[in-house]
Amino acid sequence: MADLLANIEALPPLREIIREHELRAEKSLGQNFLLDLNVTDKIARHALAHNKNLDALTVFEIGPGPGGLTRSLLKMQPKKVVAIEFDPRAVAALQSLKDASNGRLEVLQADALDTDLTALSAGPRAIVANLPYNIATPLLIGWLRQIYDDPAHFSSMTLMFQKEVAQRIAANVGDKAYGRLAVLTGWLCRAKIAFDLPASAFVPPPKVKSAIVQLTPKERADNADFATLERITAAAFGQRRKMLRSSLREYEAHFDACGIDPQIRAENLDVASYVTLAQKVGQTI
Repeated sequence: MADLLANIEALPPLREIIREHELRAEKSLGQNFLLDLNVTDKIARHALAHNKNLDALTVFEIGPGPGGLTRSLLKMQPKKVVAIEFDPRAVAALQSLKDASNGRLEVLQADALDTDLTALSAGPRAIVANLPYNIATPLLIGWLRQIYDDPAHFSSMTLMFQKEVAQRIAANVGDKAYGRLAVLTGWLCRAKIAFDLPASAFVPPPKVKSAIVQLTPKERADNADFATLERITAAAFGQRRKMLRSSLREYEAHFDACGIDPQIRAENLDVASYVTLAQKVGQTI
């Protein structure tokens, strides 16, 4: 481990890596580079410090950019870090870190939206990432679908989002931010906002606040269908100011069996009730 840490400490500063590879952040790619290594170390510790099986763990990072968070993840010494990067400039910029990693870093030039992480490694997996803001929600939905298929696909996901999105993910029933994302996430994972991040930690500083969300998959006893729950929540929260008897009129025949009050609104129906409704609907398809 000492050699790995020494190798990483000997690398040029991130700003020098950025200059050398002309790696300016591109708005079209949703890039805001996280350069404060104190912050990246904090994220890595929060994500991995309590993992009892680090020697067997593969950590996936999406959009590593110049590699600040990647350095911090490697210092935690998991079995492997797999960095998925779309931008060829960043792939080149990560080469020196890959060389310093003693074989623990793999860099793949790929579109994360088209990449099945579960096909890239066996054994325990975690995701730790400063997600590109423009694809963060679709990525999360895709990973939730995989957790729906098998909660063991990922041991944890520690993800950075715009704070507004983070609040929507971790919201509780009745909260202003409670909606489709909160229902889908709360069904499959325990979710909490770990901490906020200052804009000054990024280059360029984003105009929105950011937050780290910790998601831990949980076992389920229900047999609700993912696509059915997506359809129900889209209908409910697509007309969130209307009562459920209006927004979910198509499913009203199941309300009594599910104990659902037709006069409440979407934000006042808890996750368990949405899941129960999805099960009842699924039984009639």
